[in-house]
Amino acid sequence: MSKRLSEREQLTLFRALPHGDMALRDSQDLMAYPFFSLAKSPRIVPIRFDAGGMSLTVEGVPEHGIATIWDADVLIWAASQIIQAKKEGIAPSRLMVATPYEILRFARRGTGRSDYLALRAALDRLQSTTVATTLRQRERPNGATRVHRFSWINEWKEYIRPDGRSDGIELILADWFFTGVMEEALVLTLDPTYFRLSGGIERWLYRLVRKHGGRQPAGWRFEMRHLHLKSGSLQRHSDFAIQVRQLARRQALPGYQLSMERSGGIEWLAFRPGSAEPSEGDL
Repeated sequence: MSKRLSEREQLTLFRALPHGDMALRDSQDLMAYPFFSLAKSPRIVPIRFDAGGMSLTVEGVPEHGIATIWDADVLIWAASQIIQAKKEGIAPSRLMVATPYEILRFARRGTGRSDYLALRAALDRLQSTTVATTLRQRERPNGATRVHRFSWINEWKEYIRPDGRSDGIELILADWFFTGVMEEALVLTLDPTYFRLSGGIERWLYRLVRKHGGRQPAGWRFEMRHLHLKSGSLQRHSDFAIQVRQLARRQALPGYQLSMERSGGIEWLAFRPGSAEPSEGDL
């Protein structure tokens, strides 16, 4: 009987490319739905979202909590690498290898010991967080709904030198994520200053606005309560609304003009492409 190959042995190792001026790219699915915690403190309460026939449940473990919007920087790095490789005629793979330094510098982070430890914690959360969704799942012939369950990273390993320094990280991306990125129509570029946005709601709102606003001259708008639902935030609606109003007042999102509107007692956030540049104090 032949030995069954492990997942790693079935994949071709993809060495990360030098990021240089590589464009930031993100999955539209991750930008449109509440896949990540917006809080820096560990979140154990599951994220549940149901709308338009699509369901989504995200769960974490007590030891690590749910993967955060900052942890998603690793996935932005991965998506950017995959698309860049395709453009250069290089076959990408779910099995990726890079140094922690390369990932941290791409995400515009420091490279001190605390930054390396934060990256390791992010990888742990990405692996231990589980997602169950019907998004991009075809309906069965008998009308049954298919749910795809996965973790953002199937596994990861680190090579440690004798002096304790990291010599590289290998990780295997979820097939659901990799497949979505390989379909370039499901990927959008992000403003280069995205990584300078420090707040969880700021980062989430920029990605949502970028996904739905695009470059439509007339812009887009969301009713505040629906916006709160789409965020997956545990904040009270009133506190969430205050933060969104503050972001609109400061014009904190790069490349978009925000405004608050009221109609029939309903509050809306409207946004359209513009030249708004967040100030240093807002980042």
